[in-house]
Amino acid sequence: MLKEHAKVMQAFLVSGEIVGRKKLQKMIYIAKKINFPFYEKYDFHFFGPYSEELTLKVEELCNLGFLNEVREKKGGYYQYRYSLTESGEQFLGHYELDMPLLEPCMTDMNAQPARFLELVSTVLFFEDLERDEVKEKVFTLKSKQRYTEDEVDAAYQYIEDLRKRTVQ
Repeated sequence: MLKEHAKVMQAFLVSGEIVGRKKLQKMIYIAKKINFPFYEKYDFHFFGPYSEELTLKVEELCNLGFLNEVREKKGGYYQYRYSLTESGEQFLGHYELDMPLLEPCMTDMNAQPARFLELVSTVLFFEDLERDEVKEKVFTLKSKQRYTEDEVDAAYQYIEDLRKRTVQ
């Protein structure tokens, strides 16, 4: 059971601090879709792919003292900052996780805006469809985000670049 928790902790270890629950959800989903061994189940939600399993794991890790969660008031909403604690790092030392290319992938994604990761994850969620159908889904389901054709093309390019860098 805790091996799956350890994989999530490894993502925090190599990412450093992750700011935002939405960003965290998208980073793990994208990593899963480009063949890292994350097994959380995702459904399509208001902000794109979302995993209740991941939310529960993060909550458990916080309760165990392995993850630090800081809640900050930002205008009309709260933003959450997550980082691995010293106890979490010690616990993680008991696991041998073979994900050597996870660090550059997570570091790169962590540097991206959450809005862009939302687009990338949405494109990946519908990747079995033709590109034009994916664009139509994005423009319909994400109409409030007002993504452009160029942004969708950039998402496809980003996915391709991540996949090239993570081939083992």
